[in-house]
Amino acid sequence: MEKFIVSSEKIIAAFIGALIAPAFEFLYGVGETVKFTVIALVFFVVMDWISGTRASKKDNTYASKYGIDGIFRTFFILLLPAGGHFLDLILGAPGVLFGLLSFGVLYHLIQSMTANSLRAGWGQWVPDWILTKITDWVKSELESKLSRSEKRKNERIEGEGK
Repeated sequence: MEKFIVSSEKIIAAFIGALIAPAFEFLYGVGETVKFTVIALVFFVVMDWISGTRASKKDNTYASKYGIDGIFRTFFILLLPAGGHFLDLILGAPGVLFGLLSFGVLYHLIQSMTANSLRAGWGQWVPDWILTKITDWVKSELESKLSRSEKRKNERIEGEGK
């Protein structure tokens, strides 16, 4: 009999679900492919955050301001495929722009996550021949991240010297 009792937690969960599901479908569309594409985007965002945080802690460039800016960047990135979905609706395209933007973002996220992982020192668990291919693939992203990291480190040292 107790399993039929409606608790406040169940009401809150139902209310959140009633809001999130239609909002998700409005933003991204419907279907298994759309659902799993957005899940993949969120998954690789989380992996990029984890690897980026570890890399910045390792090279002593961690800064909460940069992390907070990252939250806004992430929302922007996750809304790009939604914009593609809206343009598809306007143009009558069958998910073309959604797919283009989604997989462009996925490509960038995987590159960024891989470069962060190498900066964090996690490349030691990858066989050399694969590491060489990965490093070649993310070379420009890795150089960019290292340059930004060095710049933030120098700014912090100059700020402490004042």
